[in-house]
Amino acid sequence: MTSPKAQTEGARRYCGRLFSGEEIFGIRRILVEHPSYNRVTLSRAVCDAIGWIKPDGHRKEMSCRVAMLRMHRDGLIILPPPLKGNGNGRTRPTLTFASLPQSPVLLPAGALGELELRRVTPRDSSLWNELIERHHYLGYKPLPGAQIRYLVFAGPHLLAALGFGASAWKVAPRDKFIGWSDHERVRNLNLVVNNARFLILPWITSHNLASRILGAAAKRLGQDWQDSYGYRPVLLETFVDKARFRGTCYRAANWICVGSTQGRGKLDRYKRCPLPVKDIFLYPLNQDFRRALRAA
Repeated sequence: MTSPKAQTEGARRYCGRLFSGEEIFGIRRILVEHPSYNRVTLSRAVCDAIGWIKPDGHRKEMSCRVAMLRMHRDGLIILPPPLKGNGNGRTRPTLTFASLPQSPVLLPAGALGELELRRVTPRDSSLWNELIERHHYLGYKPLPGAQIRYLVFAGPHLLAALGFGASAWKVAPRDKFIGWSDHERVRNLNLVVNNARFLILPWITSHNLASRILGAAAKRLGQDWQDSYGYRPVLLETFVDKARFRGTCYRAANWICVGSTQGRGKLDRYKRCPLPVKDIFLYPLNQDFRRALRAA
């Protein structure tokens, strides 16, 4: 049996998981023994070797690929070149006529009729990416880990696009609000989901529409996440750039502002990447969210 000291010696944390020195050595061994593997097949082999599995029993392939890329950048392993040569997703979506501004819609939210939150399928994915790239101030970037994206319609009108993905690793105001320990956070962080993108299309002017969409998404997301990943999240989070926005729609949809960030990225634990200060908003999806997030 490997001693606790041996397990922690040379250990590094990536994507919310502590990789022991022995596991990192094992990843190097897989790379040497399987020189023909690409990054996808490597991630599968590594997940199988270290038992990195999601709650639904599937491998955590995307998280594994991100973790290995960071190991590669830190000089711990040497990965094969990406098959598509796209710089790990930094290629921008092609902009087409599909995302050009449409005829203005000037109606209050109540006059638009029933909202339809349509889950993004592979067929819709390029449109969602393109809309975010062209019209969202942050542009397009692949969402990390488990994720669900929506296009929002009212009748024939496409109104909005929003996406939910992996939560931030460590956020002091959020963690204080929950009241969990570091061990509880590591164990249950997957139950927190981040609203990473929210875009009302710029030709849509509709009072109260944003808060109405947020309310509909909060009601819909739990079951969709359950269907896709085999468990229900219990808390939503988002980060609002204080220099640009006041978070009015989140407040109107009963999200709770619990504080502000320190100007660091959500995966930046080494203070290398200063970013704009953002307000932190949370939305509990059930009354027992604290008990779920602190459960063994």
